[in-house]
Amino acid sequence: MAGPRWKRRAPVSARARIVGWMVLLVGLALAVSVGLSWRVLLARVDERANAELVHESRKLRTFASSATDQRGNPYRKVDALLERYLQETLPEAEEEAYFSVVAGRPTHRSLGTAPARLDTDPAFVARVAAATEPTYGWADSSAGAVRYAVLPVRVAGDPRPGALVVLEFRDLQRREVTDAVRVLTLVGFGALAVAGLVSWLLAGRVLAPIRLVRQTAERIGESDLTRRIAVSGDDDVAQLARTFNNMLDRLEAAFAAQRRFLDDAGHELRTPITVIRGHLELMGDDPADRRETTVLVTDELDRMSRIVDDLIVLAKATQPDFLTLAPVDVADLTVEVVAKARVLGPRLWTVAEVAETTVLADGQRLTQALLQLAANAVQHTTQGDKIAVGSTASGGLVRLWVTDTGPGVAPDDQERIFERFARGSEERRSEGAGLGLTIVRTIAEAHGGVVRVDSAPGRGATFILELPARPPPAAPATPHEQRVGRATG
Repeated sequence: MAGPRWKRRAPVSARARIVGWMVLLVGLALAVSVGLSWRVLLARVDERANAELVHESRKLRTFASSATDQRGNPYRKVDALLERYLQETLPEAEEEAYFSVVAGRPTHRSLGTAPARLDTDPAFVARVAAATEPTYGWADSSAGAVRYAVLPVRVAGDPRPGALVVLEFRDLQRREVTDAVRVLTLVGFGALAVAGLVSWLLAGRVLAPIRLVRQTAERIGESDLTRRIAVSGDDDVAQLARTFNNMLDRLEAAFAAQRRFLDDAGHELRTPITVIRGHLELMGDDPADRRETTVLVTDELDRMSRIVDDLIVLAKATQPDFLTLAPVDVADLTVEVVAKARVLGPRLWTVAEVAETTVLADGQRLTQALLQLAANAVQHTTQGDKIAVGSTASGGLVRLWVTDTGPGVAPDDQERIFERFARGSEERRSEGAGLGLTIVRTIAEAHGGVVRVDSAPGRGATFILELPARPPPAAPATPHEQRVGRATG
């Protein structure tokens, strides 16, 4: 026999949970407020009934002390006095009635139709007739509970006991309160239903970005990090969507950098590894052959080391700690770069111009970029050529440049040479892996700046780093790295 099959409960959405709790809390508050209002109003009905009984007692006392018959003489009979009082005193509401009792028998009653005839109830009549002093109490009737007062009356010369009975039909008075509370309840819970519907619609609009965040997160995989959430507005939910999009940007940049590193390493290291393996396999026992193979293998290993170092620099460019910002004296930086670059080759090294200003930047990275440009200039010039390093500052920008008197850069190559593993098309080719100028561009863009070349064949080249005096906050990836990442993905 198969065991019990448990049905998995469908997950409750945040929208339903929020609206449900809101409706529940508001409904409870509404129910409590209606219940309290009902009790307060009922208490006021009872107070009003008691106050009315006391008021009738005072009216009767005042009337009895000054009442006279048509001839102006005081009343001699108690039934005549009570009859006259009932003729002049009318019930103030439909839920009120009077009748008189004389010698244990009901004699007269107030005008109008009473909700219930208690003057025809022998037991009730006997009870009120036995009262010898003002008495208050409760009685049952066909119209519900009745609050009553018995006000005894004595007339000089008439031995018969008399009394005025005042009836307040409390349940009928409460009926108005109950009807009002019923209407209040219907209106309140009707408004709550409308508010719940409106809240459901509004919650759907408010939680739509969160739902998109969840759906986007479910569809995102390592091979597809391009999805983004459309953001509108400036509230907390919109800020959440923007934060999620920024997180996706960082993830996409990180995965793209990882793929580029693996692709570049595999592409560039495959050749030297093949060269090293081939020469080692063919190396014989001849000492001269071994020395020649050792020199070649060492040179290839050095080239591999340079490639790995360059790739590591490019990979670190996507990390927040790529730059260590501090105030940098541009004039000192320019002079120090020329002093360090002199060992790169026998050229005519000069300081063209210096900017007497300070920039917030990473001095070591800027030195690395300028030395890379200087090394590039050495590779494309000969002994006796002039290489100058300079700097200027204007309009909130700082410009650092390296200029040479070499063969220059063809117009078609001026953008391409900054790409990875790209080399110029002139006859004298660089011995590097083609990553030097890419590193320069990466350092410039990490500072929020750009690098460009001003050159023409035959008149040398000037490489210019243009940086803001105060770079923007660190980003997870430079715009160039993001473009390359999306193209690679």
